[in-house]
Amino acid sequence: MAISLPAPLSPSSFGQDLARGLRGRPKHVAPKYFYDDAGSALFDQICDLGEYYLTRAELSILRDRAGSLASRVGAGVRVVELGSGSGAKTRPLLDALDRPAEYLAVDVSAGAVDAATAALREAYPGLRVVSVLADFTSAFALPSSSRVRETLVYFPGSTIGNLAPSEAIDLLHRVRAACGPCAMVLGVDLKKAPARLHAAYNDAAGVTAAFNKNLLVRANLELGTDFDVDAFAHYAFYAPGPGRIEMHLVSLKKQRVELDREGFVFEQGETILTEYSYKYTAPEMERLASRGGFRVASWYTDSAEDFAVAFLESV
Repeated sequence: MAISLPAPLSPSSFGQDLARGLRGRPKHVAPKYFYDDAGSALFDQICDLGEYYLTRAELSILRDRAGSLASRVGAGVRVVELGSGSGAKTRPLLDALDRPAEYLAVDVSAGAVDAATAALREAYPGLRVVSVLADFTSAFALPSSSRVRETLVYFPGSTIGNLAPSEAIDLLHRVRAACGPCAMVLGVDLKKAPARLHAAYNDAAGVTAAFNKNLLVRANLELGTDFDVDAFAHYAFYAPGPGRIEMHLVSLKKQRVELDREGFVFEQGETILTEYSYKYTAPEMERLASRGGFRVASWYTDSAEDFAVAFLESV
């Protein structure tokens, strides 16, 4: 079974947020707008790249530790996945759980969530599958269920790193408000050599660059902007002070862009900040979880200690 709730990311909200961001210093746009159908497809390609270790490392942890994670919750649990994407990381967890009652895929991309839920309905015919088009970076609600006693939130892919620490704490509080008392399986990218991080976000095939620039393509298609996509370049680097990757679009010349009859001037070399990706140590994540109303009950890493999967419990 699938239920779709209204999508919150309309062209008007995209336009309003983009205009607000382009008025800012620095200019910026929220990374949630990466994930239209084209952006979601490009991100799936990124996950298969040799330089992008995150997906492989997380999947290796899930394959090795899914049974241990599943043993921490009871039978008949409701699984709520935030940012479901293609759903590829969901199956090891579902396979390990004891008769999960339902699965809710929460995503801003209709194409991604429909594809993920369709595949899971076919693979798990006895599982109630619900698609929820929602933006979990703001307050969101979930369909009620009278038969579910326990909720397991699944937040893979180090998506929590796309939020500043204060925003990540706010997200944990929103999850608690939407789900009630719950547990969470959380993907966390770990701090490591800057050269490896740089390579992961600057792949030789240019897929990440296309993913980044697709924001401008999307704005032109949906909002009628006149971005010269070829006049912007992908730029990503690791900032060791705050412990984060920063991803930008750099203007290669002085230019002006129109959005809803408002003009925005870019100087040569000026950037649009499109994403942060924070990296954590185990103690840093423990402190962040505590401030968000959770505690880290278990912590698993891959053999290279590139990535971690944490089991959190609400307090």
